[in-house]
Amino acid sequence: MSRIFLLVLDSFGIGEAPDAKLYCDEGSNTLRSVSNSKFFDAKTLKNLGLFNIDGTEALKKSVKTLNNVVIARLEEVSQGKDSTTGHWEMAGNILTTPFPTYKKFDDDIIEKLKKAWKVDKILCNKRYSGTEVIKDYGIEHIKTKNPIVYTSADSVLQIACHEDVVSVKKLYKMCEEAQKIMMPKKKISRIIARPFVGEYPNFVRTENRRDFSLTPPKNLLLEIVKNAGLDTISIGKIKDLFDNKGINFSYPNNGNNGEIISLFDAQKKDFNGLCWLNFCDFDSKYGHRNDTEGYAKAINVVDQAICEFIKNMKDDDYLIITADHGCDPETVSTDHSREYVPFILYNKNLTYKNCGTLTGFYHVGATVLKILNIKTTNKNLKPNNSLI
Repeated sequence: MSRIFLLVLDSFGIGEAPDAKLYCDEGSNTLRSVSNSKFFDAKTLKNLGLFNIDGTEALKKSVKTLNNVVIARLEEVSQGKDSTTGHWEMAGNILTTPFPTYKKFDDDIIEKLKKAWKVDKILCNKRYSGTEVIKDYGIEHIKTKNPIVYTSADSVLQIACHEDVVSVKKLYKMCEEAQKIMMPKKKISRIIARPFVGEYPNFVRTENRRDFSLTPPKNLLLEIVKNAGLDTISIGKIKDLFDNKGINFSYPNNGNNGEIISLFDAQKKDFNGLCWLNFCDFDSKYGHRNDTEGYAKAINVVDQAICEFIKNMKDDDYLIITADHGCDPETVSTDHSREYVPFILYNKNLTYKNCGTLTGFYHVGATVLKILNIKTTNKNLKPNNSLI
């Protein structure tokens, strides 16, 4: 019986991809920016070979890498640089056309949303910072009860409402109604609920965020593992990114600290299959806020948890650590960045191997299926793309 724990450090890119210029991301390197912080430590990731991966040589810290890891640098094939695109590619789907993005939503979409939500006005309707939008529109929202709708450089429609004005349950229902309007013709990748609390000027977003995603294509990693009769466990926003398809059991999306607790709980369970986790705070709380120090401190917290997790791993447990895109906190932009991502595979019985630079995040999913000895018709997830 094998258990695989696949941990995604959301936005932890390790250097600009060859096509970064097409995304206006020249020079982006999330790892470089974060590791240069005086607060960065990450002893466990260093021991697991993070600074042995291609392109990180100039950042190399003095450390002895473990002998039982497989490492690589992965380049994204899909068009885009968001969480859905990255995770879907890991699972075996290559996006040849990027999800549409908006500077504002068209009048016909806004009118349909107003009708579905039974409101007379929608606030904002621009690209906006998630923390700034509640500061600038929060008071009007509370007075009028009209929802705040905004977007970003990603393919998202975000709905912000104060929890005392619009209940979380009602906000989720509004997101589902927005799904029906936006997604039948694939007009967007995700609808995101962004509840907040507090009083002006100290409004804060809560952990009740929820992503409502486009339904993924068939025959991807989670569905393949589940259909093989094995267990699939989701922690964090994995369930949302895959529209709950192919998942047996899910823990809630409640930030890095809550997801660490869920990870340790999952480790105590007897299961055979895949546990897939996304640490979302690196992206939403630090990368998008250009908070380098916060990012570095958050990496250290997860790094310490990984250290403890490894101590309790069974002989046939496998740990995979990767990322879905970049979000360099030191660039002027607050958007995602088109970057390579790390691949680290640890198991007590592995022999050290550096696979160099490889094209395709799908090597992640192919490695999972190889470990679990599952055959598939998905050509991206065939054994020849496995890293072991």
